Amino acid sequence: MFEKLLDYAKRAYWAHQNALEIFIVSASAFLIAYLTQQDSMLAVGGAIAFVIGRFFYSIFYILDVPIGRMLMFAISSFGAIILYTLSLVSVNNF
Repeated sequence: MFEKLLDYAKRAYWAHQNALEIFIVSASAFLIAYLTQQDSMLAVGGAIAFVIGRFFYSIFYILDVPIGRMLMFAISSFGAIILYTLSLVSVNNF
């Protein structure tokens, strides 16, 4: 049945699967930032960058725009790295 789907429908399915795979990264980044009480503008910017990047990643995935997908992956990854880094610095300062 999957073979009968149109190309954009297959890419939508794959984008959904990718969103499920990245959930662990995002949930842990947000949870750790929350537990270490990261409330700076940089932390908020990282969280917003992650969410917006992942949203447009799925859009570009479905529309089959590789360069846009790559840029959104980089932006969302950078947002998660910001949250992890701020949390790690906060824990090391205790």
